Amino acid sequence: MSPALIIQGLTKRYGSLTAVDRFSLELRQGTVFGLLGPNGAGKTTLIKMLTTLMRPTSGDAFIQGESIVTAGKRVRALIGVVPQENNLDRYLTAQENLVLHARLHGMAPRDYLPRIDRFLELTGLSSRRNDFPDTFSGGMQRRLVVVRALIHLPRLLFLDEPTTGLDPQSRRALWEQLRTLRSEMTIFLTTHYMDEADSLCDRIVIMDHGASLVDGSAQELKERYAHAHIYELELRRDGDRYEELFQLLPQVTSLERERDSFRIVLRDEESLKPLMDSIQSGDIRRICLVEPSLEEVFLDLTGKMVRE
Repeated sequence: MSPALIIQGLTKRYGSLTAVDRFSLELRQGTVFGLLGPNGAGKTTLIKMLTTLMRPTSGDAFIQGESIVTAGKRVRALIGVVPQENNLDRYLTAQENLVLHARLHGMAPRDYLPRIDRFLELTGLSSRRNDFPDTFSGGMQRRLVVVRALIHLPRLLFLDEPTTGLDPQSRRALWEQLRTLRSEMTIFLTTHYMDEADSLCDRIVIMDHGASLVDGSAQELKERYAHAHIYELELRRDGDRYEELFQLLPQVTSLERERDSFRIVLRDEESLKPLMDSIQSGDIRRICLVEPSLEEVFLDLTGKMVRE
């Protein structure tokens, strides 16, 4: 089976600024792929090039074998796009928004009307098909934008931060909607929510300054790049005394405290014994090893400072 997407050295420069720097990637069919990175990392620029909204400075990408540089029209027929903004036509009903999109793709009513019925039912919007988008909640609007991108059954679906600004219930509803599509198409997702990427994605790339930093499944990234020796320790007494003591231990590389609870990062596996030897057994209420999170991997690689 041919790859769904091949990116070969894709680059975008604005004068002296390189927004995307020789980015390469290959995705097999049916993959749910997550692209993570801080603001300004180049994620949206990359998606704009892949969806033919922006020409690359150099390099190329191929969607189902079609070049984004030389075959833009054929590429647009193969992809669906859910942008960051809700760009629905406010003067058309939900159904009319979907019909317009289908007709722009040259579809006949006998093809698009059953699909509209199917996807509106799937997303719980069937009873609101004749209402205007301005009367929808933010979560309902995002679901309608996703439905619109699916009407022509794209082979590759791009979602650029699709759940930003949604409440937890709406986010979960959209997650479930995306899970039902795994068997039908390849999904390319950007998000700032680490739990979203961890839950949905088969493969993740973290990028910064326009380049790929790491590539793998969420579990692989956590095992390779996060701290593997993080402990949560809760004491019964003497928190101040133990805080001073822990700060003097060379095996402790990081220490956070909230009342009598500590989050301790140790240098290696052998460092646990000296830590335990420094504490009287009767003073320990609870100690447990903390599984590394995708967010910790992300912060380790891209830094903890807030970006402009």
